Amino acid sequence: MAWAAVSSDVIQPLVRREYASLERLYQHCHAHPELSYFEAKTAERLAQELKAVGIEVTAKVGGHGVVGVLRNGTGPTVLIRTDLDALPVKEQTGLPFASTVRMTNDLGVEVDVMHACGHDVHITSLVGAARLLAQLKDRWSGTLVFIGQPAEERGGGARAMLKDGLFTRFPKPDFCLALHVSSDMPAGTLGVVEGFMLANVDSVDITVRGAGGHGAWPHKTKDPIVLAAQTIMVLQTVVSRETDPLESAVVTVGSIHGGTKHNIIPDDVKLQLTVRSFTDQVRDNTLASIRRIVRGQALSAGIPEERLPTVTVDAREFTPATYNNPELARRLGGVFKETFGQEKVVTRKPVMGGEDFSEYGRTADKIPICIFWLGSVEPERVAESERTGKPLPALHSNLYRPIPEPTIKTGVTAMTAAVLELVGKK
Repeated sequence: MAWAAVSSDVIQPLVRREYASLERLYQHCHAHPELSYFEAKTAERLAQELKAVGIEVTAKVGGHGVVGVLRNGTGPTVLIRTDLDALPVKEQTGLPFASTVRMTNDLGVEVDVMHACGHDVHITSLVGAARLLAQLKDRWSGTLVFIGQPAEERGGGARAMLKDGLFTRFPKPDFCLALHVSSDMPAGTLGVVEGFMLANVDSVDITVRGAGGHGAWPHKTKDPIVLAAQTIMVLQTVVSRETDPLESAVVTVGSIHGGTKHNIIPDDVKLQLTVRSFTDQVRDNTLASIRRIVRGQALSAGIPEERLPTVTVDAREFTPATYNNPELARRLGGVFKETFGQEKVVTRKPVMGGEDFSEYGRTADKIPICIFWLGSVEPERVAESERTGKPLPALHSNLYRPIPEPTIKTGVTAMTAAVLELVGKK
């Protein structure tokens, strides 16, 4: 009998025994979300859960990061990661444990907060896997590193933990694993991607500057609103005419703000862009094209040198593309198929979302990493969406609500089976 099948026979009874407690943990996390960089109580709860199963825990790594180490003889070291933070979203799911939390963000603004990206499921799955693996120490040998990472949604948490010595103060992993809920896959299923899975994500701020004046005398101004509109249209050619059709890129202007009154031409207009790509070359070319186009449009409008637009790429929130080590992804995909059955595991295409889990595979050590999709929606809702074409609530939606069972059971089982595949005694 294959190792995955053996491990599944061992895992399933333990999952069933732990599930009621895990669902309560999930509901607690869902009802008590915290914004990026403010995850103090979430981190504390994760630390308590890990300590309860005998794991050595260090808190406040790279901010509110948590690192738990479980040593069990010689063998590979595997890192398992969950993210901790939630989003500034007002929940509208109607769940009995829906979030009513409001927090003051780092700009001093009070906002509603919701786990609209499934990090509560991620936390629960990691805790469940930690419990099971602590009980199965006779079946594996090596070292496990469980981390709770802050600020994934802001793109800075992984870098902060690495900078604070994640790979030097603690056992350096041979493999790094994570999972992420999917909002369009049935609960009980898994999705695996070999190679690029998620994109480079850049946030770009542009200030288009002109010379304001009265709206009745536009000829006496340099209108930054018209210039911004022209610039937005030309930016569409970066993907359509400057990027290899076999490559992928996205340039989206998500925000435009300028002016205060109907009859006033303002001095400037502010644009906010999200820019997506997979390869470093396409990223560099795309950002360079944006800078060139913004400057060129301003010069063609007669904007003087001292009033040319500014283009700022926010390095704090950049997340590099997530590249799953193909060999590791294939290996885990095989384990999942043996554990859950062929029909429950699908090969997924890359998407233009972003994840700073990628950082763990981009250090000088080039550690193999793999993050996989965890289905989280009632199968009948997925089927209805496919039949009618009506989209399901996406990640970051105020209506996104993963179904706890079997999502959590599948997440715990999959992560436990993946770890046992890498450190298990054959």
